[in-house]
Amino acid sequence: MVEIQQIDPQNKKQVREFVKFHYDLYKGCPQWVPPFIVDIETMLNKKKHPFYEHSDADFFVARREGKIVGRISAIENRPYNQYQHSKTASFYLFDSINDQEVADALFNTLAEWARKRGLNHLVGPKGFSALDGYGIQVEGFEHRQMMNMMNYNFPYYPELFEKYGFGRENDFVSCYIQTDSFHLPEKVHEISKRIKERGSFWVKKFKNKNEMVEWGPKIGPVYNKSFVNNWEYYPLTPKEIKFSIDNVLLVALPEFIKLIMHEDDIIGFLFCFPDISAAMQRHGGHLYPWALLDLMIEMKRTKWISLNGVGILEEFHGRGANALLYTEAEQTLRNAGFIHAEQTQMADTAIQVRKDMETLGARIYKRHRIFGKDI
Repeated sequence: MVEIQQIDPQNKKQVREFVKFHYDLYKGCPQWVPPFIVDIETMLNKKKHPFYEHSDADFFVARREGKIVGRISAIENRPYNQYQHSKTASFYLFDSINDQEVADALFNTLAEWARKRGLNHLVGPKGFSALDGYGIQVEGFEHRQMMNMMNYNFPYYPELFEKYGFGRENDFVSCYIQTDSFHLPEKVHEISKRIKERGSFWVKKFKNKNEMVEWGPKIGPVYNKSFVNNWEYYPLTPKEIKFSIDNVLLVALPEFIKLIMHEDDIIGFLFCFPDISAAMQRHGGHLYPWALLDLMIEMKRTKWISLNGVGILEEFHGRGANALLYTEAEQTLRNAGFIHAEQTQMADTAIQVRKDMETLGARIYKRHRIFGKDI
């Protein structure tokens, strides 16, 4: 018998149990990278997370004989529904033992929650901010998760969704790049050189974190705008943009954050992050002072780097800015001593970027799926 309990976000014990279940379930899994506990707790904090300025969410656990065997969050993103003209309930933080009864109980609770709010479509996993990883992993289970920029789950998860009646809504793919085989055609270098010589397009590089912080308010709106044609887009609030940028800057090194400029305007970006997954695994989601020091050391010694933010605003496609972007990507990958790179979670709909990266030697090696279901 499975019982569903709604979590009271004000109850520290219940919140702790909700969060801890994920860590207990995946303990010892070599591909899993523990998210920072404080980040998950913030998702449940309706006074702290900027998402709750405009929307709402509730959290549920499934129990069997008193023991937690599954969990889920039910989300109503009102600006998303307004912008997309939909009546969608999202969900996130789904975890379950390999038991269809448990999964069905959680999904039934989600569906009931959505109907009470006049919503008629379920979609997810899809989180509370632009930084939350999308989807359930459906391919590449043998590879380690890239920090908390994506989710990792056991191979039985997709079947739990499919047996309940969920279908594919959208896919996000991640590509592996071996840096010594990442070569741009000479023509691209020539175009990039000519673009720089003309002077209207140029690359903004940062000297230190303070300078990145100063540029944060300029970067956020452009990053948000770059996804305006994607299915997951909705206009972020200034506080949501600041929340995302502040979190990005925690794990960013100035030499790996570059902006493509057109005169004084940001029109593209290249966000690269040294992979600190190994250090995150060592500390199990905790951010003790010594853990922070270890994370900083790992940034300098890792041989992996993530490209998680590569794009040019659509109105500047075909004007040479892409050549400038890819030239900077090649220099970043090859000159910093990295052996492996991952382009993390590109939407299936980002067709041109995918084609460009595959032409340059990248290959898809992980796939995450957003599931949907009408109710």
